[in-house]
Amino acid sequence: MRTSPELRRKLISVAAVSAALLTAAPASVAVAQEAAPRPAAVPAAQTEAAPGIQAERLIVGYKSGATEAKSNKAAAADAESKAEKTGEDIDFQRRLGTGAALVELGTHPTRASVADVVAQYKADPQVAYVVPDRLNKPTAVTPNDTEYSKQWDLFESTAGMNVPGAWDTTTGSGVTVAVIDTGYVTHSDLAANIVGGYDFISDTAVSVDGNGRDSNPADPGDWYNDNECGQGIAASGSSWHGTHVAGTIAAATNNGKGVAGIAHGAKISPVRVLGKCGGYDSDIIDAITWASGGTVSGVPANTNVAKVINMSLGGGGACSSATQSAINGAVNRGTSVVVAAGNENQNVSNASPANCNNVIAVAATNRAGSRASYSNYGSLVDIAAPGGETRTSTANGILSTLNSGTKTPSSENYAYYQGTSMATPHVAGLAALMKSANSALTPAQIESAIKANARALPGTCSGGCGAGLADAAKTVQAVKGGTSTGTTFSSTTAVAIPDNGAAIESPISVTGRSGNAPSALQVGVDITHTYRGDLVIDLVAPDGSTYRLKSAASDSADNVNTTYTVNASSEVANGTWKLRVQDTAAQDTGTLNGWKLTF
Repeated sequence: MRTSPELRRKLISVAAVSAALLTAAPASVAVAQEAAPRPAAVPAAQTEAAPGIQAERLIVGYKSGATEAKSNKAAAADAESKAEKTGEDIDFQRRLGTGAALVELGTHPTRASVADVVAQYKADPQVAYVVPDRLNKPTAVTPNDTEYSKQWDLFESTAGMNVPGAWDTTTGSGVTVAVIDTGYVTHSDLAANIVGGYDFISDTAVSVDGNGRDSNPADPGDWYNDNECGQGIAASGSSWHGTHVAGTIAAATNNGKGVAGIAHGAKISPVRVLGKCGGYDSDIIDAITWASGGTVSGVPANTNVAKVINMSLGGGGACSSATQSAINGAVNRGTSVVVAAGNENQNVSNASPANCNNVIAVAATNRAGSRASYSNYGSLVDIAAPGGETRTSTANGILSTLNSGTKTPSSENYAYYQGTSMATPHVAGLAALMKSANSALTPAQIESAIKANARALPGTCSGGCGAGLADAAKTVQAVKGGTSTGTTFSSTTAVAIPDNGAAIESPISVTGRSGNAPSALQVGVDITHTYRGDLVIDLVAPDGSTYRLKSAASDSADNVNTTYTVNASSEVANGTWKLRVQDTAAQDTGTLNGWKLTF
């Protein structure tokens, strides 16, 4: 069993930061043998019927002027006529919502017989089109990675992060995630997704590799002897921590081996800051700056700028002004910074950089969906994600890419770890999926959407675990196609608002949108009223959910003519939205002149 590197510290300086926040590293599992590839998912059928196609039913669209376009009797007669001409069984079944006719062919028709029927319909001048009634199947197929069944954290209904449901939309392509950690040790299940990084460790006592900063982020191992990292601290083997984190984010997937990565279409830029006994704030600050596209003196410009940074690391105390400045710079450059809450079972307010502003602080949950016993907690936690807990079973940890070397690199393997270090890359991977699905998202919008679309913890969390358990599928669906701006739907129908009476409602029908509403839905309201403090105003979503725009208050001013911003990312965009207005006190009346929704 590997020991935790979280207590490692370079005691020669108060600026030292503890090593990666890993609470345990149970036994490794052997490298999986490559399995024979599974059959590919059923490809999409051709969009038009063609000779030789196999089909049991056809959809026939008639031209608008044809009798068969409106009369079921005529469509049935036409089917009988074509049956006589082809000698095949053809039966009219029903009219589709588009007006097309569904016809069924005989039992197990041959490709040749289908081709004959299609040819007859195509030759009919009253027919606009004839296409097969295709059988569709789910596209979110299970990856063929040999260890995928052990990755409960991705797919289990109780406490998994619902990742497979997001893969229909995106796998993270076009996004680079910087893993600021121990570096990267070569692993065939990761190699395809690794791009250039950097080694920012300037102190050779920490770097172990015999030199200072350079362009090689290879992890030489972070092992140490008894008392080497502080009196009473026992020896530990190398953790290969950065490689484990990177595998959770972007291990190659559907390659018939190993594990699946959450954002397996994304790229990983390994940025090395942690070595023997930990790493210094100064190196981490430069790494944050460089990874996000900022300039660091003496370091070449980054050609693989990251839109997501994963920092599964931390130390005690308050967030320093120096670290906060680096984080602010990264966020201002458009990079989300995801940080481990820490593993001390204490309030996260005592753990840096998780207690900094502008980060997404991640707590860890176990396989039952409760806060893991080691995880930090508190009001500064933003979200929870699977981090594992191996007290009762190693298999309840998080399985990812690793190396079998106890000190220096040896053969590649996979191992179960637990910790907020393991929870953090789940959220970093989700952020990469979101950014890939909608490149316009800002770090603030990414954080907001992750929180808004989290689900309640299935277990318990004493002390506070943020918005709940991150849900990849729901979050990606919410940001995909629902954040474009400039499309406005409005109502100009005036509705009287009775004095101290029942609420009135004004509907707007939204059509033609895809996905969910945006996290910054604009609601414009124009109300004439002689005492607006009497008014309560709600936005009602298509499913009946309500969003309070304005409460009653001591406000004697006239009229409401303003725009409210609503996080409606959990709502389907299309449907009937309503503005509900109620006058809650006597003596004043008014009129809702109109309102609008801007997507």
